[in-house]
Amino acid sequence: MSEQIYSDAEFEELLKNYDYSFQKGDLVKGIVCSYDSTGVIVDIGAKTAAYVPIKEAIVDKSVPVEETLKKNNEYEFLIIKEEDEDGRFTLSYKKVAMAYSWRELEELKANDETVEGTIVSVVKGGVLVEVKGVRGFVPSSHLKLKATDNVVGETLELKILTMDIQQGNFILSNRKSSADEKDENKKDLFDSLEIGQIIKGEVVRITDFGAFVDIGGIDALLPLSQLSWRWVDHPSDILKVGDTINVEVIVIDHEKQRISLSLKNLEKDPWVEAKDKIKDGDKIEGTITRIKHFGAFVEVFAGVEALLPNNELIEYQNSKNTILKVGDKVQTTILKFNPDDRRISLSIKTEE
Repeated sequence: MSEQIYSDAEFEELLKNYDYSFQKGDLVKGIVCSYDSTGVIVDIGAKTAAYVPIKEAIVDKSVPVEETLKKNNEYEFLIIKEEDEDGRFTLSYKKVAMAYSWRELEELKANDETVEGTIVSVVKGGVLVEVKGVRGFVPSSHLKLKATDNVVGETLELKILTMDIQQGNFILSNRKSSADEKDENKKDLFDSLEIGQIIKGEVVRITDFGAFVDIGGIDALLPLSQLSWRWVDHPSDILKVGDTINVEVIVIDHEKQRISLSLKNLEKDPWVEAKDKIKDGDKIEGTITRIKHFGAFVEVFAGVEALLPNNELIEYQNSKNTILKVGDKVQTTILKFNPDDRRISLSIKTEE
């Protein structure tokens, strides 16, 4: 058999396949080759296979090492001991997995999310749990049940209270946070409400478009248009923060988690009252409530407004040599009253 001759370039390329520079603390990728009674054999591309002791291979003691590190699969490992006399590195899979677990737990805490944990021991003052391979402690004060009522192997829904990766301190709670309880109360309230229901609430905020009323943990909107049958310029004209009022539920939007209320629905509808008191041809003194470019709104009965067309408004002002403003009284004539459609044709033409 003849000896194979390599060119300088080929020999340099061949050396690259066997060139490696690993040291303690490096993260490396390796393929699981086999198992023995004390650990796992892994190919990381070094001159000899690396070794993962059982205690550094298992993350969850209930899962066999063959399931944790499956043969022919590639995983990430940490070099925890440099080459021995046989040129073999010692690796840890557990430390890498734990590092990723801590990072995931940090994200869960930052997002205030819940996580499942398994009770591994009942101890004085609480229980020890395992969460994503990390041991944590749940104090008795943060357990729904007494510590002695919890059993090893039981799964708990937990929230992370504090965590210190350097010290390995990890404390959790099995009790609902105030935010969780508030969400549950909100859901219960939504489920109990009905359209048309009269409830008591407290005005907690006033805006240009209405007021927000606390009706038992939910801030519901009382729109400007639902404050009164009469024209209201601003909610602060009739409400102030801290007022306790009765309101009617008029909208329940479960999808958007919104509730709308009405205050005026608790009063008599003035259009119904006016039906028996106003008729076509009546001459009524009205009060100007709003002036727009298309005319003026005139209140001819408490809570009942009619639109005075702009041409009549201008004609009246010219004839009287005056400029009408909000609050002024004017003599009007009801041309046509339609209470069902809530419309009134109005005139203030002066008689010749």
